[in-house]
Amino acid sequence: REPKLQNLFLVSGRLDEVSALSSTLAQNTISPNTTTQTTTQPTSQGPTTTPHPSCETKSGTTCEECLAYVDCLWCISTKKCITYPAKTILPPNSLCPLNDARWGLCTINFQILIITLSVAAALLIIGFLVCIFCCCKCENFGSTRFQNRMNRQSDKTKTKQEERKAELKIRHDEIRQKYGLSRASPYARFDNPS
Repeated sequence: REPKLQNLFLVSGRLDEVSALSSTLAQNTISPNTTTQTTTQPTSQGPTTTPHPSCETKSGTTCEECLAYVDCLWCISTKKCITYPAKTILPPNSLCPLNDARWGLCTINFQILIITLSVAAALLIIGFLVCIFCCCKCENFGSTRFQNRMNRQSDKTKTKQEERKAELKIRHDEIRQKYGLSRASPYARFDNPS
């Protein structure tokens, strides 16, 4: 009996909770003019990022320190850190010779990087054109093979039809000879009263 009593108390306790919730809901719907106050707490802002110093302040340091920022260019011959001239795609020779310019990584020569990227782009374009040419060539080759096969089949059917016509003609001639019908005029049998 004890478990049944516990279940009964649990159910009755839940009923009390449900009735309390329904009464508060009813009060909220009856008096909608009551306002609830919300308190807002000031949110803490994330760490503010300070703008990095200009590239020129890194002149006289090492290449790694200069290239820590993406918009910096290191010139080996002058050991200067320069802001990368974004308006001109390549840095002008008066600013820093291409052979001495480093951008991104200190180990990569800017001139070799440009040449390598140009060669890679040219190879990709050539490979793409070769693929297109091969696809077109294979398609033409496939269509000519298909056309040749269709021509051979049509030639075979024509020769078979001609052979059948010749066989039928021979059979008809044999039947005409057997029954004495002339081939000259189809109306000959109507003219001969025999």
